[in-house]
Amino acid sequence: MKQDVIESGVIYHIFNRGNNKENIFIETKNYYYFLERFKKYILPIADIYSYCLLKNHFHLLLKIKEEHELPEKFKDKPHLAFSNFFNSYTKSINKMYGRTGSLFEEHLKRKRVENIDYLIHLVAYIHLNPVKHGFTKNYQNYKFSSFQAYVSEKPTEIDKDFILNLIEKDSFLDWHDMQRIKMETIKMYFDQDK
Repeated sequence: MKQDVIESGVIYHIFNRGNNKENIFIETKNYYYFLERFKKYILPIADIYSYCLLKNHFHLLLKIKEEHELPEKFKDKPHLAFSNFFNSYTKSINKMYGRTGSLFEEHLKRKRVENIDYLIHLVAYIHLNPVKHGFTKNYQNYKFSSFQAYVSEKPTEIDKDFILNLIEKDSFLDWHDMQRIKMETIKMYFDQDK
């Protein structure tokens, strides 16, 4: 799969999983450390719209800042911030668990988001990912996604206002539930084929 070049001013769905489908989060503290590293390395170059972290993979929906907003060292190469982020996380996990080598699959997966419909579908898709993969039946309570930031009044790094202006706040939950029902219906048909 040919990868999109990471450019300023563009929205991306970024995702990856553990090398050989291994877990990239071994303990609860790893999720928090990943988010801490994300805040340090990626927030200076991007606005985050949604995320979900699962045992062996993650999803991020973000917009790379405009070129004039980027730190000088990343103006022509915002992709380097991702390299620094994943290298930092991998080194820490390798040291902590006595492992060596690559933690993530070779290439960071990314898809350019070029229309609003796709963008708002991705928000629901990312928040529903723990249900899709059987980690929980209730996506609203999943601890390691940005969903809670949307329904809480607490300060957050998530640029929820941008998304809530596209999906009216009152229909945010309805929108997710509608997507969940579609997902369950599709899964039900596939399960019947087994």
